[in-house]
Amino acid sequence: MLLLVFVVLLSICLSNSFNPSPFLSGRGRQWKRTDRKGSALIELAAAGYAGPKTSSPLRIDTRSFLSRSTSGLTLPVSRISSGLALSAEADDSAEAAAPSSRASIYPPTSLDSMVDDVRRVVKRAKEQGINRQIVRTPLPRSTTAKDLGKLYEAKSSSYDEVLVPCDETWQGGIMQLYRACAPVCEQILRGVTNNALPPRVTEDRSVDESGVDGVGLFVTECTDPKEDATAFCQPTQEAIGSIESITSQAKDRLVMLMNPQWRDVDDALDTFSKDDSFFGKLSSFLGGKGATLQKLDDLGYQVTYCFDGYVCKGGNVWLLKTFDAPWHIYAENDDGDDYIFVGLKDNRPSYQDVDAMLTDKGITVKYARDIGMAPKL
Repeated sequence: MLLLVFVVLLSICLSNSFNPSPFLSGRGRQWKRTDRKGSALIELAAAGYAGPKTSSPLRIDTRSFLSRSTSGLTLPVSRISSGLALSAEADDSAEAAAPSSRASIYPPTSLDSMVDDVRRVVKRAKEQGINRQIVRTPLPRSTTAKDLGKLYEAKSSSYDEVLVPCDETWQGGIMQLYRACAPVCEQILRGVTNNALPPRVTEDRSVDESGVDGVGLFVTECTDPKEDATAFCQPTQEAIGSIESITSQAKDRLVMLMNPQWRDVDDALDTFSKDDSFFGKLSSFLGGKGATLQKLDDLGYQVTYCFDGYVCKGGNVWLLKTFDAPWHIYAENDDGDDYIFVGLKDNRPSYQDVDAMLTDKGITVKYARDIGMAPKL
């Protein structure tokens, strides 16, 4: 009888002394080691292993196990909410800062898309009370240049046209350039009025006194005369008198200058001609555009759409500007069928600015890409 009582007491003591809690303590790195031991003990207990050689099997409180394991992995609610708030603030700040370096306007991919873009911008500016507008666009030309000088009034699928900047790289005289610009100017003018149907457009070449300067005047004839619009095609500095006269007669109606023949970039004469001094007047007399620009500013003219381009690092670079957006700089890819956004500038970037922006973007010179020394665009 005493032996039986001794065995029972011994088994109870052994079972109480084998506390599984050390295997279930979830603190720091020890949790990974003890977890494997606890899992092994659970598997052995499920297989019928009774633990050490005692008369009592090993018992593990699964509720205690779950409560201990989850308590070590649960974060305070205050920390979670504060973390979510910080992440939300970071997202909001990132979204607020994103527009400063994100493109908002995109270059046209064809002549038709460019005409549509210009129409929308001109009408949007007109709705905001801007009735004296300057528009600059590239012009269509055959890729092989075999159709140079061909009248582009009629739609034709016999040639593959590309948009070419109106600068000194254009092949041909000013009259050939006028033949390419006149139909584009007419298409734009037809779509900027509120006439129910496309209005009739008349061309007046009398503003070109010499007859060979490539200047024209286009006027719409809408049902309501108040909706009429006027556009000077390739005006020169000598046409400033006609511009002042038409502007005063138009009153609140739209007057547009399409591809003025003076350059946007200033040279030495242009810089000095902006000064109201003897040398400034002399520079204006010698061809500086300072006096002309001052008169246009007094009349309220401003650039509402400009899409211009040149070659930088051996590749084509395009500058895009609207009256309600900063200057957007794009690089044309090597296949010539897409654009790569480079950056933004509040003022028109110089050639040196564009070169530095291309370098920052990782765009190398074109010959290096052609011979495989740099990745293709």
